[in-house]
Amino acid sequence: MMFTATAVTEQPNVWLRYFKTINWDKIAGTLIDKVLSLLFFSILFLALYRLGQFGINRTFKSYQRRAHLSGTRVKTIHALSRNLFFYFVLFFYFYAILSTLDVPVGTLLAGAGVAGLAIGFGAQGFVNDVVTGFFILLEAQFDVGDVVQLGKISGTVTSLGLRTTVVKSYDGTVNFIPNRNITIVSNLSRSNMQVLIKLPLEPTVDLGLVRKTIEQVNANLVPKFTTITEGPDILGLTEEKNGTFTYQVLFYAENGEQLSLQRTFLAAYIAALTSAGIHVITPPINLQSGS
Repeated sequence: MMFTATAVTEQPNVWLRYFKTINWDKIAGTLIDKVLSLLFFSILFLALYRLGQFGINRTFKSYQRRAHLSGTRVKTIHALSRNLFFYFVLFFYFYAILSTLDVPVGTLLAGAGVAGLAIGFGAQGFVNDVVTGFFILLEAQFDVGDVVQLGKISGTVTSLGLRTTVVKSYDGTVNFIPNRNITIVSNLSRSNMQVLIKLPLEPTVDLGLVRKTIEQVNANLVPKFTTITEGPDILGLTEEKNGTFTYQVLFYAENGEQLSLQRTFLAAYIAALTSAGIHVITPPINLQSGS
């Protein structure tokens, strides 16, 4: 009974001696120092983030006014820059926090590097898409609404992002193209388009009457179309590769208007030539199927 009472008495004494050996002043000082450091870094990086975002916003507004770039491209690059800056600040903020808490950041980064290497191989296609998309935006290779040909796909760009580009073909097909697959860009919307009209005629035709008839059509129609930027130039009779002859008229039009103008002027030329007694040759139709 005496042994049990002594053991019970000595056990609290051990805990009391242990607590007395703890330097509570040092712990309190260290805790206050850590809290103040965390508070300092939080305020510092928040101020840096706000200042950086303000600078990015002002830079892009000024750049858009000077360069007169499309709103879609500027907004996309602007959002990308803001996100990159956010993650840049966030990385160094957590680095400072972990260092303040005496966490072995070097060991964590080494482990994360191995994991990141494995993830990187799996996400290689995604990274290629983003990098290619960034340079497409930066170099202004095309914008939403442009008529383009990307490899075998041609149509109108309906969406332009960092990972994919969406092109709507002329038949209504919507194509989702990963940016890494875009190697050659043919932009059909950056300059005036050529309109070449060919009228198949006999080489013995009265060329003077043909020219006079075409000039009369041009005098009546050209003032009605403000989309014509240059011409029309009457090139005259030209021999084709198959041995036939065509009377050619060339002019340039705003992008997207070339097909409509070609149909309108071709129909007017044929009608006027026919009325003048000039026969326009109809190409023969081959009804034989290839073997």
